[in-house]
Amino acid sequence: MGVISPLGESVDELWKNLLDGKSGISTVTKFDSSRYPVHIAGEVKSFDSTKYMDKKEARRTDLSAQYAVAASFNAVKDANLNVESLDLDRCGVVIGSGIGGIETFEKQRDLLVKSGPDRVSPFFIPMMIIDMSAGLVSIKFGFRGPNYGTVSACASSAHAISDSFKIIQRSEADVMITGGAEATITSSSMAGFCQAKALSTRNDAPEKASRPFDQDRDGFVMGEGSAILVLESEEHAKKRGARIYAYVVGSGMTSDAYHITAPHPEGIGARKAMQNALKDANISPDKVSYINAHGTSTSLGDIAETKAIKEVLGEHAHKTPVNSTKSMVGHLLGSAGAIELIVCVKSIQDGMVHPTINLDTPDPQCDLDYVPNQKRRWPVNYAMSNSFGFGGHNVTLIVAKPNGTS
Repeated sequence: MGVISPLGESVDELWKNLLDGKSGISTVTKFDSSRYPVHIAGEVKSFDSTKYMDKKEARRTDLSAQYAVAASFNAVKDANLNVESLDLDRCGVVIGSGIGGIETFEKQRDLLVKSGPDRVSPFFIPMMIIDMSAGLVSIKFGFRGPNYGTVSACASSAHAISDSFKIIQRSEADVMITGGAEATITSSSMAGFCQAKALSTRNDAPEKASRPFDQDRDGFVMGEGSAILVLESEEHAKKRGARIYAYVVGSGMTSDAYHITAPHPEGIGARKAMQNALKDANISPDKVSYINAHGTSTSLGDIAETKAIKEVLGEHAHKTPVNSTKSMVGHLLGSAGAIELIVCVKSIQDGMVHPTINLDTPDPQCDLDYVPNQKRRWPVNYAMSNSFGFGGHNVTLIVAKPNGTS
């Protein structure tokens, strides 16, 4: 596993900060936000692309793809993959993004308007397109198997992981690098989300702005970064003596078919995605030990997800800890599902669930155990991760403890 996040550029650093309840939300520094109603975001603060590529290549690569390459290098190192020993035709890459190279688009559009078409970079299109993160990672490692990008707004990386899981199940690959990357803290992206009234305006207290399931929540907080996992078939992993953190055992995908931005108020798409994932994993709802919620801190979304969880788990829902990683890192959009699945794996590994911070006044309509403000020691055998996106896209992933899959 590998991450580039507002709370650190390693999984261990991210995990420690999450358990400590530390917020990665602060005042925007990437552009002048003084004319905006929102001045806060979860920025990656000290990223150095030259650790992973030379300066010339970095100039020709959008920041989102730089994040993806960096997180992929970290994940491959963590997996102790010896690339030279792999059948590269059976190794693939699927990486999702909601928006892709928006920073590149803004810069090149400005050049076009100010100086004319002759000043636009010949690398504009390959820098901007969403599939280039997967393309660059495949080039870096020589992986010649399935290779593409997934685009489903905030469910993008969850779709990427689900696809990679199924590719391995179908025996089309032995190893998949998968996850998401996003670098959307830019002037136009933030303007769009501001105009949609989707963002928190709690500018005076950035670290308290993301408040999933709290009565005083007023929108989500933008985040950025990349989260990447190395998935392998069990046979391949055991043959090379790999350390197995967890098993991906189920995925479910649905559509609300309801609205371009709002979730279905009864959470019907989310409910069906969870049910499909449970069916795919061949486990009953009472086997779920922990849920990492989509939990964006929006008025409609948190209520709809709560309803869906209660419908699926029944009475067991009230005995199951549910938390929101977004309370601390913000919403990484197309990379959210992947970073939250990594959190699920760490919860399995360590028997801990991180807190949902800023949950001071619970919304009466959000009445589950959201692990408010304090981490908790909790045995996790099966963890469920929910990801939902604009357009009504829903993905649920289930991961299991290596000795808890019976």
